Amino acid sequence: MSDIIQLLPDAVANQIAAGEVVQRPASAVKELVENAIDAGADKIQLIIKDAGKSLIQVIDNGCGMSLTDARMCFERHATSKIRKAEDLFAIRTMGFRGEAMASIAAIAQVELKTRRHEDELGSCITIEGSEVISQEPCAANAGTSISIKNLFYNTPARRNFLKSNPVEMRHIIDEFQRVALAHPEIFFTLHHDSQEVYHLPGTTLKQRIVHLFGNNYNQRLVPVEEDTTIIKLRGFVGKPEFARKTRGEQFFFVNNRFIRDSYLNHAVTTAFEELLPDDCFPFYVLFIDIDPSKIDINVHPTKTEIKYQDEKAIYAIIRSAVKRSLGRYNITPSLDFDQENSIEHLITPKPFEEIIAPTISFNPNFNPFADKAEKPRQEHPFLRESGGYKKDPIPQNWDTLYEISKKETLFQHEIHEEKTIAVDEQDVSKPSERQLFQIHNRFILSQIKSGFMLINQQAAHERILYERFLQQLQNHSGMSQQSLFPQSVTLNGADFELLKELLPDIRSLGFDIREFGKNTVVVEGIPAELNNVGEHELLEHLLEGFKNNMAILKLDKRDNLARSLARNGAIKSGTKLSLEEMNQLIDQLFACESPNQALNGKPVISTFTMNELMERFEK
Repeated sequence: MSDIIQLLPDAVANQIAAGEVVQRPASAVKELVENAIDAGADKIQLIIKDAGKSLIQVIDNGCGMSLTDARMCFERHATSKIRKAEDLFAIRTMGFRGEAMASIAAIAQVELKTRRHEDELGSCITIEGSEVISQEPCAANAGTSISIKNLFYNTPARRNFLKSNPVEMRHIIDEFQRVALAHPEIFFTLHHDSQEVYHLPGTTLKQRIVHLFGNNYNQRLVPVEEDTTIIKLRGFVGKPEFARKTRGEQFFFVNNRFIRDSYLNHAVTTAFEELLPDDCFPFYVLFIDIDPSKIDINVHPTKTEIKYQDEKAIYAIIRSAVKRSLGRYNITPSLDFDQENSIEHLITPKPFEEIIAPTISFNPNFNPFADKAEKPRQEHPFLRESGGYKKDPIPQNWDTLYEISKKETLFQHEIHEEKTIAVDEQDVSKPSERQLFQIHNRFILSQIKSGFMLINQQAAHERILYERFLQQLQNHSGMSQQSLFPQSVTLNGADFELLKELLPDIRSLGFDIREFGKNTVVVEGIPAELNNVGEHELLEHLLEGFKNNMAILKLDKRDNLARSLARNGAIKSGTKLSLEEMNQLIDQLFACESPNQALNGKPVISTFTMNELMERFEK
């Protein structure tokens, strides 16, 4: 039998390796921009076309490469970052594996122009599918310009798995934001399809956060700083009132390298205990500076996972530092009697002779029980003055006390026993015959033939809007309420790209939106059902809910959009409703296909029968 094990050709091996290193256009962006940073550049331009599918170009003013280095950089395991295995435990650069350039060259058409500052001429290399097409001297600016065209052109299966342009562009923006945050001193620009998305001059970390996420973040940030023998911690956390429903804006950097670490994320979340609801996540940008010999970053090809020697100590430091910062900036209550600004330092005592004793004057004829405008008193028939009884003033609404008492009694049943029995529509009275009560502005109590039912008003309205929006998305029949004064809304880059992707469906729901410059839209109308919500708040919460559903529930795009908009547009618990509004809500609820199922899967209606009530009183 002949031998069957063969050595794979370099081109095939590089294509296999590319599957781990370059998963999508954003992966190539990350590798190229990190190479530019390692080259010492202080100005980096990123140019994207067709969400990276047609072109990814990175231009930097770094050190550049010689003719030999320019050719060598496309070989597997060729790197300038390390020389021996021990160097892995002293890494300060972004790259070190020597795989990225070879992997990219295996699946794209690559053109590299580079020149060192001391050279007069540069080098130009063209490669397709790991094969060098040309290499020649050329005139070039100092630094490096590398263009990646037609990514995955020779691996159609991988190219077919790429998402739509807005989705791929969001991933590119995510990678760009991480690198830009890690190096605020570097000047960055990002252009997509000839439009400038970001223009970020070198600045401080706080200003870089504001430039990336919006001017409103200027007042949301709480600085964090801690210096220990184990780590140095610096950065910012967001104030609790600005927490979001998604984890998107959470950034950990170890030695300026973006990482994902659920354990350290838990340390930050724990520091916000009792300040945030369970379904909200704080904003943070935190940098950990640690001795490279105490960590291992050679864990995953994407280099976003790290192993630590003393993970528990790092957890404790981060948790205590964040908690102390929140307390120091009056986010959480704190008492510190050793502070210089304590109360005894704020009060200057006066000499005894300058102290004036307070005087009190009063009217001896004042009667607090006398009514200025004397009104005839109402008397209860059973409290007339006779014998030992004395007249008592009776409130004008004494005849409604029984109704209030009855409401409170019914509410006790809702607390002690909650059932999820479907209500027969024939059991529900006509609007003119219904007896409705609102309990704590959260539940609607309605008498039915078999007893009574309790309706969660927020869940009911969410169900009504959800089914209505789904129908509008299918029929493109949403009605728009035009705004008297159109509002401009500015979003961060990732949210703006998401909005562009959803724009056709959003318009089907009744939104009248048009693009208006960089990351800005003008809202000229919103769905008629939601005219009580502000344009900016509605749009921001719509996108936030969509991202949250996409991350957790993996919903269809239209179902996700209808669900997110329904939750943001529904009346909230605590909203007082008139009798007409309660009747309208009940009629619309029972016209739904699934009136008893809330969007979170829980029941909307709980019913209580007369037999259950009688049994309770007979115990």
